[in-house]
Amino acid sequence: MIIVLVINHSYMMFHGVGDSFIMTVCDLIYSKMPAVLPSGGGSQGPSCFDRIKMGFMMGMCVGMASGAIFGGFGALRYGLRGKELIGQVGRVMVQGGGTFGTFMAIGTGIRC
Repeated sequence: MIIVLVINHSYMMFHGVGDSFIMTVCDLIYSKMPAVLPSGGGSQGPSCFDRIKMGFMMGMCVGMASGAIFGGFGALRYGLRGKELIGQVGRVMVQGGGTFGTFMAIGTGIRC
């Protein structure tokens, strides 16, 4: 939808139609969206502990991915092959995941 508006915007600017038409179309699209109402059934968001767990898991995933990349290149640079390569990459992945996950959990806990 946005791509079509951008293409149409350049077409309309070429043919002399101003920005007011684009703003009117965007206002029309976004004015039809319903308002978000608070749910009154006693449902609450996730608890602080659940948020900390989610922060740790997200940090663990990011840390393990970066550990796989950096650990893989580092192990290949040192000339490791076979079992040593897999062991070294796994070790770096767990270390990076644990470290980054811990910091993400701490940061999420501070925000609670």
